[in-house]
Amino acid sequence: QVKPVESGGGLVQAGGSLRLSCLPSGRTFGDYYMGWFRQAPGKEREFVAHIHWRSGSTYYADSLKGRFTISRDNAKNTMYLQMNSLKPEDTAVYYCAKHLSSRASTIVSDYTYWGQGTQVTVSS
Repeated sequence: QVKPVESGGGLVQAGGSLRLSCLPSGRTFGDYYMGWFRQAPGKEREFVAHIHWRSGSTYYADSLKGRFTISRDNAKNTMYLQMNSLKPEDTAVYYCAKHLSSRASTIVSDYTYWGQGTQVTVSS
């Protein structure tokens, strides 16, 4: 199993937008979830959103609903996180991760394969 690979982070002003991409890598068949998590300096890694790869069903952290959108493009085998109306408190390293299960989860330890992370910095 190859680790997922994220891209698309960067520096943006408050109110701006960024789109992160993730190549799930490894097994692309069967039942699994791909998730986005983030970790700010001095804080624990937290759940952002997940998507069931086969059905496209999505789920979000309550605090991020309406601003962040998770999606996937099966033809490109790529997952995205569209982030709008960014705030300084969204500054963090964003990770994509794979959960090889038919059962949805928001728990960090349930995700087995993790990317290296991509830095998102929102300036005020």
